[in-house]
Amino acid sequence: MTMAVDLAPELLEILACPNCHASLAVDHEAEELVCTDPACGLAYPVRDQIPVLLVDEARRPAES
Repeated sequence: MTMAVDLAPELLEILACPNCHASLAVDHEAEELVCTDPACGLAYPVRDQIPVLLVDEARRPAES
């Protein structure tokens, strides 16, 4: 079984949220990288295994 988002661990270590500079976590189901800062929480799409780290392309977390 392959993961929906298959990025090198070395890459994930250096990637940061362009909005708040917090680290990013992989959401395999949604095929996104999600900001770990609860105050930010933006979700960035991963298209063809390429993270799209543009705030304009990010999705705000759903209100709960």
